[in-house]
Order: sequence, then structure tokens, then C-alpha cells
Amino acid sequence: MIDVNSPSREYEKVLLETNLKDIMLVAFREHILVPAFNVAYLPMVEPIVQTLIELECFGLVEVSRPDIKKFGARSLDAVYEEYKRFENRAYTRLHLDHVPVIDEDGKLVDWRSMIWRALDLGYDSVMIDGSRVSLEENIEVTQEVVKEAHARDIPVEGEVGAVYGHEKGPLPPYEELFSSGKGFTDPEEARRFVNETRVDWLSVAIGNIHGAISGVAKDREKLKARLNIEHLQKIVSVTNVPIVLHGGTNIEQKYVLEAIRNGVTKINIGTAIRQKYERGLRETGKVEYAQENVRREMRYLIEDYYKIKGSARKLASLIKKRANPIR
Repeated sequence: MIDVNSPSREYEKVLLETNLKDIMLVAFREHILVPAFNVAYLPMVEPIVQTLIELECFGLVEVSRPDIKKFGARSLDAVYEEYKRFENRAYTRLHLDHVPVIDEDGKLVDWRSMIWRALDLGYDSVMIDGSRVSLEENIEVTQEVVKEAHARDIPVEGEVGAVYGHEKGPLPPYEELFSSGKGFTDPEEARRFVNETRVDWLSVAIGNIHGAISGVAKDREKLKARLNIEHLQKIVSVTNVPIVLHGGTNIEQKYVLEAIRNGVTKINIGTAIRQKYERGLRETGKVEYAQENVRREMRYLIEDYYKIKGSARKLASLIKKRANPIR
């Protein structure tokens, strides 16, 4: 195991000593992506952390309620314990992703117990998703989470808009969704939500969709999506917080890179690495082979798709400059 308290390089020390909220704010202002990789199965933690370290890329390891309920992440405790085996805080932090007020099956969720447990365990950030309730209730619920988390200096992600894909049944035709803007985050609602909740990061819908998590569709290639950059710009102009894209798999690269230049700071990657892991396990029955599939996919995403190899060094340099401005 890596000794996380003994950084071997100066830039590692800078990141170790900087809290996640500040790292994300620097990334937002400097247009650097912080990728977030979902743990659908516990053995995925090791290759996720190791690949981030190998490529000197700062990113999040995250687990969502669907990862636990629909796949093999088991529990918040199990993910936390597995993460602590490989943790290196110069390159990673642990995020609780996507805890909904109402889930993809239309059922009420005991969101408090899940988020409070993550906070008690020591997760570095949490998300509450009130996008399936009214804006007023979403604000109320998110305010409660923000109050509890901020008392522990933990940043909170909230969501406004409808990122489709997790629900049962077929999606409406994608072109219909995109051209109509159905479910897109309303900029005025986003402004009000951020102002009234003091949420740290905002998950938005601008053409991105989730990968399927049930039925045969969960094993199929996710349809290719694109992003409405002009709509994103309107949201950023009235919120001025790091923007999050859920459903990061299979978005056309040119839109992703443009979105990063326009305020998207965190992109969640779940389907791409989950399917690679599952395929490796089906083909060989060997966890090690499945883990190597995850590594290969992450290398492609970090080096070629997002072009963020070495982002940890870059972030540390920018953080240090802000701490020691030229006079």
C-alpha cells in the first residue's frame, strides 16, 4: 500500500494539503477536468486509483446508489474500506454519487441515512439528487444536506434538470430530446437553486444522458450524445460554480472538450468502465483480466479522449501560484 502521508514529489504535497473544494474551484477557473470514475464492483477500486496515479491525473473515485443496488459495489462501508486500501490523496478523493430523493423506479429513498453514513465514514464529498421532485422541494432537501455537510467542511453536489437514462423502459428518441431541450436545466432555476442552497457543484442536463442500469440495455453500447454548449454557457454565467456532467460515456469528443472550456469541471464515467469490467469477467472468469480492461479504458479516456494526463501536476502548480501570487 502507498503511504499517503509521504509524498515523494513536491506537487503531491501541495495536493495532499489542499481540500477538495479548493481543488475543484481551481479546476473550474482554469478549465481542467476532474474525472470521476464509478465503482460498480469492488475490485474496480484498485485499477481506478492505480491508473490515476500512473498517469498523474487527479480524479475522483465514486459510488452511487445504483452501483450498490443494481451492481456489485455492496455498500458504502465496503467501498470506503476498499478505497482506503489503495488511497493516495495526491491523486484521488472519494465521492458519494447520485443519492436520489426518488429513485429510477419511482420509489422514495431514505436519502438521509445514506448521505449521513457517508459523512460519518469520511467520504470527501456527497451528492443529493432532487431532480425528480419540485424545484422547491429540491432546494429544501439540498439545503438540509448542505447544512450537515458544510458543518464538516465537505462539499455537496446537487442537480437541476432531468438527466434521462436510468429509468425503466426505452428513452424517447434522442434527437427529439436534444432538439426540444426536454429535461434541460433551466438557467433561471439553476441560478435560484445555487443561490438558495449554497451547493458547491451543480449537475446539469444539456444533452447528456445516463447509461442504462437494468435489463438487456445495460449491456448494450450507449448511444452517442452531444451537448448544447450555448445552453451550458447560460447556466455557468448565472451560477458560477463547477458544473458536473452525469452520463459521461459516449459523448462526442468535440462537445466534451468544448464543455470543459466552458465550465464543466467534473464528468462521471460509469458505463464505459463497468461494461469493460463485466466483459472481461465473462470472457475469462478472472478478476485480474477484468481489472486490466478497466485500466486500458481509463488510459484511453485520460490520455486520448479527455487529454488530461498530468493534470495533478498542473493543478498543484496553479494552486501554489494562487497561494503565492506574484507581487
